[in-house]
Amino acid sequence: MMVVHRDRKKIEHAHFVALKKFLRDDDLLVLNDSRVLPARHFSDDRKFEFLFLDKIAPSRWKALVKPSRKFGKGAATFVQGVGAEAGELFADGSREIRLSEDVDLQHGGAIPLPPYIKRSAVIDRRYRTEDEERYQTVFAKYDGSLAAPTAGLHFTSEILNIFPHVFLTLHVGTGTFRPVKVEDITQHQMHPERFSISPRTAEAIANARRIVAVGTTTVRVLESVQRSSGKIQASEGETNIFIYPPFQFRVVDVLLTNFHLPRSTLLMLVSAFADREFILRAYKEAVRERYRFFSYGDCMLIL
Repeated sequence: MMVVHRDRKKIEHAHFVALKKFLRDDDLLVLNDSRVLPARHFSDDRKFEFLFLDKIAPSRWKALVKPSRKFGKGAATFVQGVGAEAGELFADGSREIRLSEDVDLQHGGAIPLPPYIKRSAVIDRRYRTEDEERYQTVFAKYDGSLAAPTAGLHFTSEILNIFPHVFLTLHVGTGTFRPVKVEDITQHQMHPERFSISPRTAEAIANARRIVAVGTTTVRVLESVQRSSGKIQASEGETNIFIYPPFQFRVVDVLLTNFHLPRSTLLMLVSAFADREFILRAYKEAVRERYRFFSYGDCMLIL
């Protein structure tokens, strides 16, 4: 775990098990308890891979397909014995899939891993079992995400129970991890993601001295609700907030996060929280010190 002190522009190297050393006894950890859907399927002939994103009508789904160019409009195959025909192509690169039966293909498949984690097209049982365990947080509860809130992957139940903590839910979509391709970042559009905050969580946050957000998804919910409601309150809705420098954080005081991809909205959020030049210096040091990046990687605590 890299520990980044914003006020002193100081960088320390530690281990995650020492997290308590860097936090106060009255800090409140806020974590995202969304659970990753097993929505990754392969066609029965193993020629195509599908990630089912949203059900848009009975027997009709929005999905990402690989290889997409070989599954153009009118193409057909079978998934889990169910006919699947390619419909319209959406602006975000996903495609309408029309099924011959109204079945739920966001369950019963494999965990959708980030594209930089390579797995054989024919999923090996050992990897599938390992990923089903490793790519869920120990506190995951509510189905809905297509990617893990990875900062939470560092916690065991034993470590988590050391700290005062509460949960909110944000169902992570694939848009969160898409790179920013426009030169003017203000033109980048975030995909809306569903969230909920319980009355218990809202009350605990209102009474907390300092808020430690575990993950960028947690930050986005808290800062979005604060801006729309003027305070953190029990609520359900969607957020497409895009946080980038300069940004005034009104709720989050400390952030625990992983190391993120270049040109990602996640890296921009972290840069807004801790100063872009300082974060870039920290990332260079992380490379020199051979930190592991991305989902199954190491973490950064920003104080």
